Amino acid sequence: MKYAYYNENEPFAAEWLRNLINKGLIADGEVDSRSIVDVRPDDVKGFTQVHFFAGIGGWSYAARLAGWPDDRPIWTGSCPCQPFSNAGNKKGQKDERHLWPVFFNLIRACRPDVVMGEQVAAAVGQSWLDGVLTDLEGIGYRGGATVVPACAVNAPHRRDRLWFVADANSVRQWPRDGHEQSTRDTTGQRTSNSGSLVNVADAIVEGREGWLPRGQDQERQTVERHVGCNSPTHWSGAEWIQGADGKQRRFKPGICLLAHGVPARVGKLRAYGNAIVPQVAAEIIKAYMEDL
Repeated sequence: MKYAYYNENEPFAAEWLRNLINKGLIADGEVDSRSIVDVRPDDVKGFTQVHFFAGIGGWSYAARLAGWPDDRPIWTGSCPCQPFSNAGNKKGQKDERHLWPVFFNLIRACRPDVVMGEQVAAAVGQSWLDGVLTDLEGIGYRGGATVVPACAVNAPHRRDRLWFVADANSVRQWPRDGHEQSTRDTTGQRTSNSGSLVNVADAIVEGREGWLPRGQDQERQTVERHVGCNSPTHWSGAEWIQGADGKQRRFKPGICLLAHGVPARVGKLRAYGNAIVPQVAAEIIKAYMEDL
């Protein structure tokens, strides 16, 4: 049975999704390669999993890692990061690639039980998260968010990302540790106190300040201090190398470098660059499951 709907308008990534579905590596489903702006609520009726900006299926794979059944409802969306990325022009909500409003309109029309998503951490300081939580709370969802880097699950790179969860069922009481669901800090930005997600960051990161680079070996030292880093993980075989710039970085032996001449090099680079780290997403999903 086809449980999942995947929306991905990048042709190379869309075909990659179809290959992953055929191999049974992600939930069986259909791939819609149109832009999200062309999708209507009726297009996603009958699907239990709905993944917008699906990339190469990271959210569906993460759900399986977390023990979330393919036939259990979930919506996900990793909106384009370019409007908010430090590497972009930082046009923010004025950028035509700011597609949260389009995604939100579909959420409002279909009212899925739970919505999860991801964005670059820099979006927090550009009112993206504030707008997302305000929109969702305005239609009855309860939400929480936190920033977790990929190295928190022992991945050989930092990759700070903002993760959020919103639940449509208001009778569910997430752990709050005596705090309100969300507050605003001194800059006016919304910050989540929802225990479900904040506890994720507390559990897998030894203090956020510990991940800030303070010298050549800082990232190596903090990764080696990571809670549980001695346990076997997907990246346990990663090794340290020193680059031409003098900085040390981790890499996985045997990785295929995407050098000039590699077939579909640009498509692969774009797909990898836009992909989430499923192991981090799985921790977010598991935290939500534990709190229900």
